[in-house]
Amino acid sequence: MERPSLIGLALIAPALAMIGALFLYPLGFSLVSAFTEESGRLSLTHFQKAYELYSTDILFTLFIVIVSTLLTGLISIAIAGILTLSETPWLITALRNLYRWPLFIPFIVAAQCMRTFLAKNGLMNNSFVALGLMEPLQATSFLDWRGIIVTFVWKQVPFVTLMLAGAMASIDRATIEAGRNLGASRLRVLIEIVLPQVFQTLLVGLVLSFVTMLSVLSVPMMVAGSQPTMLTVDMAFRINSYGDYATANALGVISYLIAGTVAWIYLRHNVKQGAQA
Repeated sequence: MERPSLIGLALIAPALAMIGALFLYPLGFSLVSAFTEESGRLSLTHFQKAYELYSTDILFTLFIVIVSTLLTGLISIAIAGILTLSETPWLITALRNLYRWPLFIPFIVAAQCMRTFLAKNGLMNNSFVALGLMEPLQATSFLDWRGIIVTFVWKQVPFVTLMLAGAMASIDRATIEAGRNLGASRLRVLIEIVLPQVFQTLLVGLVLSFVTMLSVLSVPMMVAGSQPTMLTVDMAFRINSYGDYATANALGVISYLIAGTVAWIYLRHNVKQGAQA
């Protein structure tokens, strides 16, 4: 019995070593660095410095990620609902062929695309001018907080929609048909019958999207270079400009706490649901 166990341990040893070297060690180092001074004494000095310099950016990061997550959820529900409940074949086919594209595009490429799409003389404004919907002098740049939100939502909607549409497709169609036969509109069927059955899947997708958007560096740096900015840009700035790993790690711990709070809310909801069941 010991031999198979040793063989199994040997097989997973490279993976464990990689996790330890690339994830656990950097995590431990960042935590120690954030809570200690150069002398090795425990201190909250780095957190105080991070708060004094970047408190506005912390609030800005929360605003961007929360708004992006909410918009991602609403648009994903709408697309998945159309794919599941719509009776218009061409609309279903068009959405099915279009909504997945951003899923395969890296964030850095998405940010570069949005730089040319949302600029003052970019594709979006030029298209509005060509269609006669806007005068050239009315064109404004969206390369600010709005551009960050647009990029995040455009990138994350396919991920959440894919999960949500799959969950909706597995629902017993009899419940949907029963609601329709009783005279309920498709919107009411979606909200009152379908969504409660796939809410857990939606919550998982939104939590994963929240954490992903919280950790992205390329989008806030490339789409909106002005102040305020997101914590990832601040961390990169402290390291690249000052070599200040301690303050950068303190900002990283703040990011851990934000992500951990969202995970705690999700787990608490799951526990409550399990207790009710």
